Amino acid sequence: MPDRGQYADLMRLSAEVETALREGQPVVALESTVITHGLPRPLNLHTAQRLEAAVREEGAIPATIAVLGGEVVAGLGSQELEQLALDDKADKASLWNLAALAAQGKNAGTTVATTTFLAHRAGIAVFATGGIGGVHPDPYDESADLTELARTPIIVVCSGAKSILNLAATLERLESYGVTLLGYRTDKFPAFHTPESPFSLPAKAESPQEVARIYARARELGLPSATLVTNPVSRGLPFEQVQAWVEQANQEAARHGIQGKSLTPYLLRRISELSGGQTDQVNLRLLEENARLAARIAGALVHRG
Repeated sequence: MPDRGQYADLMRLSAEVETALREGQPVVALESTVITHGLPRPLNLHTAQRLEAAVREEGAIPATIAVLGGEVVAGLGSQELEQLALDDKADKASLWNLAALAAQGKNAGTTVATTTFLAHRAGIAVFATGGIGGVHPDPYDESADLTELARTPIIVVCSGAKSILNLAATLERLESYGVTLLGYRTDKFPAFHTPESPFSLPAKAESPQEVARIYARARELGLPSATLVTNPVSRGLPFEQVQAWVEQANQEAARHGIQGKSLTPYLLRRISELSGGQTDQVNLRLLEENARLAARIAGALVHRG
């Protein structure tokens, strides 16, 4: 873990999170773009509250990270969580605009890359999210998640990469960047809404304790990257069906000239419609399952001493 002293002025930690870190209790970071951009109201607030409750039920302290009035906060209070969920003007804090949002006093949800960056600097070793970003089918469109995972040594628990991505290229990039990649009780790369894709993983772990051992060895070896734990959703959708919806949504987007920043939200919304809401149900399930697994891993890390 990094020394909190050198980052003391970077962000505000809630009293509960600060005490937990000081006393060596398990803490799990949670991202906030799922609140500001990932889900409709009031489901966004309900989901954020449910994820925090799930972490607590597994014996860890939740630390939802966001930008409020320009202040980076790790461990939103209940009123702050509600404030962010109700703010329809909240921005999305990526690494390239984080400094500007902070300087300009804005509210923003933090992406996977930004939450990874901030959690590590707060001294939090475990972060739970839904699906990571990766390589998109369009040329030159790659998520900042990949580069941040390559240079930040914390544990990130996810359900693989989002279904709309080029999964083969995403795996190649993770390999090129040297990210420690684990399947949690699986040999196949999960594809977010789908428990497994046709693509194999380099290693797997069977328990939170084994994840903790692998992470500890990665730190001992001086590896600079994250340990990315891919946790397949317990009840998902068939890979071929999801890919068919993604292909149809991409074709419709091309016909309507939808591209750039508007493409990903459009695709996710459209596959939700094509699936009759099934992808939304899977999304909520995997978010909670990942939060629970992350809490167990955080507990295993603490018990290692």
